[in-house]
Amino acid sequence: MMRICVAGAYGAFGLKHLDALAQIEEAEVTSVMGPTKAKIEGLAQDRGIPHAATTLEECLARDDVDAVILSTPTQLHAEQALACMDAGKHVLIEIPMADSLADSRAIVAKQEETGLTAMAGQVRRFNPSHQWIRNKIDAGELKVQQMDVQTYFFRRTNTNAKGEPRSWTDHLLWHHACHTVDLFQYQTGGQAVEAFGLQGPPHPDLGIAMDMAIGMKAADGAICTLSLSFNNDGPFGTFFRYICDNGTYLARYDDLYDGNENKIDLSGVAVSDNGIELIDREFISAITEKRVPNSSVADVLSAMETLDRIEKSMS
Repeated sequence: MMRICVAGAYGAFGLKHLDALAQIEEAEVTSVMGPTKAKIEGLAQDRGIPHAATTLEECLARDDVDAVILSTPTQLHAEQALACMDAGKHVLIEIPMADSLADSRAIVAKQEETGLTAMAGQVRRFNPSHQWIRNKIDAGELKVQQMDVQTYFFRRTNTNAKGEPRSWTDHLLWHHACHTVDLFQYQTGGQAVEAFGLQGPPHPDLGIAMDMAIGMKAADGAICTLSLSFNNDGPFGTFFRYICDNGTYLARYDDLYDGNENKIDLSGVAVSDNGIELIDREFISAITEKRVPNSSVADVLSAMETLDRIEKSMS
């Protein structure tokens, strides 16, 4: 049984991980962490979790915690990931694993030093829709020619995915573009050989760009165009169009359609149709089997290097 602490447990994605772990027989949530005592203790009581704390340090000191899932603010990821590994705990870091290349490299170096399992939450690799595409690529049945991706939100105030005020500022590049940069490189087999970005004017209060355009090119010639916005007043989320040599496919989270909006049956792709559950299963399996996980921090480092190149191109 893998005994897990979920840090940032009552945030939007902390709750998603708690729901996912409840479906995994090999997992037991023994501890949760959140900054507000009443909220985190209430969550622990509602979920039947034996321990709750307002500091990660208290959770890391416990003998009944083998691994930690960090669903905390991005700016804390690097410091907390290093603390987890220093305490001898395996760690899954929600996307992005850090908001700078230097911090990402520090996490990879710590993983290599400790030999612990350290995984980045690149859930797009695990969504059944994208897994279906990857399986076709591996079988030689598809080759990506272009990925056209839109990441859209209507978020002109500092709120999280539940619409609640958040204590930290989100970022289109390091947080949201990270999904697509990693997925494009994953589906095309290597680091982008060209990458650049353009950004719109910064928000007067938040200090971040509210609109962004990114272009990438793979070594095999495939290209990716990515549009991101916090200004889009409409359905929110990330929508992928795969234009391939053998068909066009539209991926919307865990669902997949062909270019004519016919839904594709994904029932045989994975043991679950929930991408968060699948990434948590991979984390637990990698620890148990003592192997390198898909989406290890070392593997994802190339995406962080590409993000750094894109950021430099916009400065």
